[in-house]
Amino acid sequence: MTPEHDPTPNLEEPREALEAALHEMKRVIVGQDAMLERLVVALLAGGHVLLEGVPGLAKTLTVKTLAQVLGGTFRRVQFTPDLVPADLVGTRIYRPDSGRFDVELGPVFGNFLLADEINRAPAKVQSALLEVMQEQQVTIGGETFPVPRPFLVMATQNPIEAEGTYPLPEAQVDRFLMKVLVDYPSTGEEAAVVGRALGDWAEPRELLSLENLERFERATQSVIVDREVIGYAVSLADATRNPAAYGLGEIEGFIEYGASPRGPIGLVRAARSLALLRGRGHV
Repeated sequence: MTPEHDPTPNLEEPREALEAALHEMKRVIVGQDAMLERLVVALLAGGHVLLEGVPGLAKTLTVKTLAQVLGGTFRRVQFTPDLVPADLVGTRIYRPDSGRFDVELGPVFGNFLLADEINRAPAKVQSALLEVMQEQQVTIGGETFPVPRPFLVMATQNPIEAEGTYPLPEAQVDRFLMKVLVDYPSTGEEAAVVGRALGDWAEPRELLSLENLERFERATQSVIVDREVIGYAVSLADATRNPAAYGLGEIEGFIEYGASPRGPIGLVRAARSLALLRGRGHV
């Protein structure tokens, strides 16, 4: 490897800073180490996360803590059946005194957006997130407004209640980089949670700036990805479209639609981000 391609000097600082940020979040969030790591990976990869788990597993507290440690703004939207798209992205409001329309921006204009119980809102409301998740901008009345960077949507859905819920549109599911199944903590971890709840909760410190996080996001581009790794990611996606060609014909009936090209793109980006988090210069 030539000196100009040696990633070690550039990747050591991000690894140490991101590890310190994760450690600070673990002072508040107990028993969800995998979820925390995947959130950081999604941030570095520029993706979004869909969390599925029963209530009470610190999903809201996780996003709030993440925003505090990284110095970003936190927004929470409780999705309900009577929600309308303007409640998310914003709308134009007529001002009688001036005779003009002003734009009122919605809660999506923050660094970290928690879409709580996203499957409780109808499809037209869920679809209002499509543009902002992919393009990181919102169009209101023909005018485009970019959201702050970095921008992470963490949506939750409750798997134990199907009544009064709406399935997510395929186009929106495709825009999530990861779906993370949040499980119960172990008995030891749960005992630690109960013990902390009896006293004062730890107040997380801001350890990273958004500017540094964007710099670390750019640093993932220096992580080397071999062509064979890219080919493997593409093969995984193609196996969901043509399972019989990969000796998986018995599962073909369980697959309605295969992964889109966003699948292997997100897989490789997430692998790069995880390599950076682990201090490696290659995938």
